[in-house]
Amino acid sequence: MRQPPSYWLALAALSASVAAQGTPAAAPAPFVLTHVNVVDVAAGRVHPGQDVTIRDGRIASIAPSGKAAPAGVRAIDGTGKFLIPGLTDAHVHWYDERYLGVFVANGVTSVRLMWGFPMHLEWRKRIDAGALLGPRFTIASPIVDGPNPVWPGSVVAADAAAGTAVVQQMKRDGYDFVKVYSRLPRDAFFAIAKASKDLGIPFAGHVPSQVSALEASDAGQRSIEHNTGVLTAASSAETQLREEGIRLLSGGEAGRGIPIERREALRKFSEQLLSTFDASKAAALYARFVKNGTWMCPTLTVLRSMASLDDAAFTSDARLKYVPKQIRDSWNPANDPRNATKTAADYALDRRVFRKHVEIVGAMKKAGVPIVAGTDTLNPFVFPGFSLHDELALLVEAGLTPAEALRSATLDAAAFLGTTASNGTIDAGKNADLVLLEANPLEDVKNTRRIAGVVARGRFLDRAELDSVLAAAEKYSKE
Repeated sequence: MRQPPSYWLALAALSASVAAQGTPAAAPAPFVLTHVNVVDVAAGRVHPGQDVTIRDGRIASIAPSGKAAPAGVRAIDGTGKFLIPGLTDAHVHWYDERYLGVFVANGVTSVRLMWGFPMHLEWRKRIDAGALLGPRFTIASPIVDGPNPVWPGSVVAADAAAGTAVVQQMKRDGYDFVKVYSRLPRDAFFAIAKASKDLGIPFAGHVPSQVSALEASDAGQRSIEHNTGVLTAASSAETQLREEGIRLLSGGEAGRGIPIERREALRKFSEQLLSTFDASKAAALYARFVKNGTWMCPTLTVLRSMASLDDAAFTSDARLKYVPKQIRDSWNPANDPRNATKTAADYALDRRVFRKHVEIVGAMKKAGVPIVAGTDTLNPFVFPGFSLHDELALLVEAGLTPAEALRSATLDAAAFLGTTASNGTIDAGKNADLVLLEANPLEDVKNTRRIAGVVARGRFLDRAELDSVLAAAEKYSKE
């Protein structure tokens, strides 16, 4: 995350001020997708020539094509097209409801929101009622950090008692899991872990600098975001680098400039992480992740973005037109004081670190570590909906097959979120959240971008309707 919470809160206020309360929508009429190629993400194969009937927001049946659609049921020709489950982005920040349809227009029918506010709980109610077009929501608590938190507005847990109390409060407030962050003290972190287990609410997020990735996994952290702590835990100089990391990450709020002296120390720290990487230690760490069922949400998209802000081609992305003007302005590297002391050498080092993360994601997957796709949307040049497709391509670049990458945003995402009974595959009885593609994503995962239509909660949106959603977002972005 890089946008100041004060900015997010302003967006939340704006969203509340423009929000139409809406009324629950009538159940969409049933329809049949005919002669479509159904992608079996579990088996990594295609079932050609299928008729998929949608009724009451669910998949009613799947059968070989041949019979005419029942009288009064709309038939939509899927000849030559490929049907996949709706996609999940498991690491999202978003605070303006007018753009929620952009996720759906990109086939992202579920998201895991990583810094929750009461506003998001209300959005979920309206989306579930059909009064607001948007993805299904799994919602984190507000960020829980230690004293002098990285982000102003975080909930501070300075000790074990505060950590326990925070978990109790977040469960009462209705959040789905507790979001832990980088400056949590050890005793607060382990108290959160115990309380989460006792109360039956997961915790996930960053590995705090005072805790090793191995300890976080053993303590039951559900997922580790951005590979935080992995390079340190895989270092032959782990103890030394953890102490240095604590020192470097202990002061200063996000959004402030970085003095040259601290920049030099950060550069040295990154160089040491790369030079002391120990493959045998890494393998042992990955094995522990597998044993403990610790998921990784690597967000390669945002790691690439942070290493590419000096690239004019990267920062002139055409998809900027779908982003609010205030966010576009904040994404301009020249407007971020933390970039003021960055040199060409710093960016080159950032790209080396990014490539290392790509490498370890492939190694973790080969070791059996479960991976879920996420982007860290709202970071610079990480776009709502669009960037999930970038993440899938980066996962393939890391060594996953197209089928494995696709599973990370469908079946595996549902397993991670505990929703496999209703999501993640195309099976009768499951939610009708689907994406109709022009080409086979098992041959090239980039084909997930070639969207012909989306089924969201049983409602079919054709290409013209999706383009209308995007056009509305483009209009908002000019305001």
